[in-house]
Amino acid sequence: MSLLLNPEFINGFLAAVVAGVFTGVGGFLVFVKKRYTKSNINLMLNIAAGVMLAASFFALLVPAMHEILQLGSNPPTAALKYCLAVFLGVALIWVLNDFLPHEHNHMGHHGPKFSLRKAWLFIIAISLHKLPEGLAVGVAYSAGELINPESLVLGIALHNIPEGLTMAISLIGAGESRLKAGLTALAIGMLQPLGAVAGLSLIGFGPAVIPYAMALAGGTLLFVVINEILPETYGYKQTEKSAFAVFGGFIVMTYLFMVLE
Repeated sequence: MSLLLNPEFINGFLAAVVAGVFTGVGGFLVFVKKRYTKSNINLMLNIAAGVMLAASFFALLVPAMHEILQLGSNPPTAALKYCLAVFLGVALIWVLNDFLPHEHNHMGHHGPKFSLRKAWLFIIAISLHKLPEGLAVGVAYSAGELINPESLVLGIALHNIPEGLTMAISLIGAGESRLKAGLTALAIGMLQPLGAVAGLSLIGFGPAVIPYAMALAGGTLLFVVINEILPETYGYKQTEKSAFAVFGGFIVMTYLFMVLE
């Protein structure tokens, strides 16, 4: 059977499309509220960080750990292979970040005007998230019965909402219309299905490859959370509120993961 006709491939690709659409949902939130403050954006980003941490651990990293331990290697060797796979995922996105021009946005509100170039450099930074997130979805669907990919897709979809909103706000701050800002966020979200294709190409490889791919994909998501999402909230002096939001997102996603299992 052709890979493109494989039901798991089709389901995984469609799941990545749905998750990507939620970036557009976030972008079109600029029509819901006239102004979003820095506090609003930080709260949503911190919740998204907690959600993504739970999704990456419970949907990818923990199952991969168990599967690799059962592949036959002695525990020290299995642990080393697992850690190397996670590190490779982190390093992959780190190198991508270093080679592609991008900029982090610390405005986070409909505030002072800034250049369209700066807005697009920030959008490139968010676009870098979409490929590893799509890869994670593809790997999750390639894993077959090893994991339930729905919780991961849900976590990524929820996390896409504040990212889409911040993209749209940046474009509005640069003078673009709300409609163009929302449509741009939706278009960027469609990078996730492209990333998913790489993960879905692993369908049929079995336990020799899939658990390591899960660990790698989990590493890419960890980098996105720790190096890309959380730093957006640094320097804003509401640490207790931010910490509570991260914990809240983690706990809610943990609950949803257990229910969906």
